[in-house]
Formats: sequence, C-alpha cells, structure tokens
Amino acid sequence: MAGRRQYRILPASPVPAAITLSARVFGCGAGPLFIPMKTRFILINTSHAGNVGATARAMKTMGFDDLVLVAPRWANVLRREETIQRASGALDVLNNARIVETLDEALDGMAHLCATAMTPRDFGPPTRAPRAHFAELLGRSEALLKQELGTPVHPAQRPDSVAFLFGSERFGMQNEDVYRCHVALSIPTDPKFGSLNLGAAVQLIAYDWREALGGFGIQAAIEEPRLADAAAVSGMLKHWEEALVDIGFLDPASPKKLMPRLNQLFNRAQLSPEEIHILRGVAKAMMRHAPDKALPAADKPPAPADTPTSA
Repeated sequence: MAGRRQYRILPASPVPAAITLSARVFGCGAGPLFIPMKTRFILINTSHAGNVGATARAMKTMGFDDLVLVAPRWANVLRREETIQRASGALDVLNNARIVETLDEALDGMAHLCATAMTPRDFGPPTRAPRAHFAELLGRSEALLKQELGTPVHPAQRPDSVAFLFGSERFGMQNEDVYRCHVALSIPTDPKFGSLNLGAAVQLIAYDWREALGGFGIQAAIEEPRLADAAAVSGMLKHWEEALVDIGFLDPASPKKLMPRLNQLFNRAQLSPEEIHILRGVAKAMMRHAPDKALPAADKPPAPADTPTSA
C-alpha cells in the first residue's frame, strides 16, 4: 500500500518461546494440580527502542520470555544499541522476540486478552486493577477444578493462555484494539499523576501476574542458623544462675520466678550454639567481676602482707 511503512517480519520459531507457567490449585485429588498458563507480552507501535529493552528486562526478572512487537517504529529495534543496553542482559528475551505487522498475528494462539489503559473508556471491556482481575481469573479456574470428579471440565471453560497488550508511548492503545480484549487493566496510581513509563508498566503487570501464579521464593543471603539444643540452653541457664547469685542480683533463698522467666525469654530468642557461647562468656565475665567473696579461692587476689610498725 502506498505511503505505508514496511516492517520486516521475523520468522517464528518452530517451538513457541513462551514460558509455561502454572497456577497451583489445592483441594482436588491427592495432591496439588497445575493449570498450564502460557503468557505473552505484546507491544503495539512502540516508538522508543529503549522501552523494548526495558520490557525485555522486566519480563526476564519475572520469568517470562514471550515478547511480540506489532509494527514498531524501527524494523531493527531488537538489534539497536539502546535496546540492548536497556535490556541489561535479557538478551535471550530479545533473541526470542518476534516482529509482526498486525495485532492479529501477535494474538495468534492466545485466549484471554488484557488491554492496559490509564484512562477508563465509556465503552468496551470492564476496567479492573491487575491483582483483583488475576485473582478472579485464577479463582474461576480453581472453582472449575474443584467440581465433583463426575463433572467434566472442558478446556473451553477456562483460558489456557494470557496476553498483555501495551500501546504506544504517546497515545496508548487504540479503541478498536481495546474492544477486542476481555479486560482493560489499570494500574492503581496517584490520581494526580498516573503517568507510567512503558517499561515500568510492564514490570508492574509482570510482577502481579507472577505473584498470582505463585511467585518466586526469597533467596536468603545466608543459611538459616542452627538452633541450640535444650541441653545447651539448660547448661547456659545454670551458668547464668550462678553468675546472677555472685553479683547479688539473684537471692538463692528467694529466687521467685526469675530463672523460669529467663528460660522462657531465651526459648523465644531461639538461640544458636554460637549465641550460647556468647551468653556463657557474659556469665563468666560477671562472675569474674563479682564481689571478692563470690570469687573462687583460686581466683581471689592474695592477701596483703602485714606491714611492720615503727618502734
């Protein structure tokens, strides 16, 4: 067509690059069930190469890798310097990404379509916050799987794939594209300033979707400490009891509930063997600096020699 910019269409890989994610559902059968959920991110008419790179980075941090660009400004956007720099190492997402001319091609094989819109429209799909919609979407799937075993669950009753659509940086999504979607996701922001960068919007949607699907566990910087056993705690408490008596804090004739309370305190602290050694060291130091009468005979300072008197 005259005057129309031509875009090179990259060949699709024989095996879709989209990562298969699972929403864990409990309560049906002997163990957990998993709902296959293919996820795709679609950028429409993107004009800034850096935003493509930022999108790839946002996707990779949340474990997604199916990216499709619809008629971007630059036909070579996936290889541009700014794109690669902003991807910050998410080159596999860029390598797997596809460029197509039409939205129809980008939506091929996708069942549930989520538009993104900052401003609600008078007509079209309902506008929802991402987390609320994801909970409802996966909740419906869970309810279907919890039906009686005699009731068949047809694949058509629930989506097996989700696509997130993002419009151009300047104009957002066109109305006709939004009308094709099942929902328009709106990220809750300050009503006085709701403008989000495209890469930031993708990151928020990707994070909420990943959390809805189960999320990633936190990787501890250090190993969980090993707890001291009951015998070690008991020995430390006896050491402390002796020290508290030596410094005059505990009256052995009227101990009341001091030691049981300390026992409970240390139980709540969940002490490690190393911490037991520290507390024993504290007790030893208290005994060393206790009044002279409390020191063992071997630790007492020698008595001063008699001073001769002058005649």
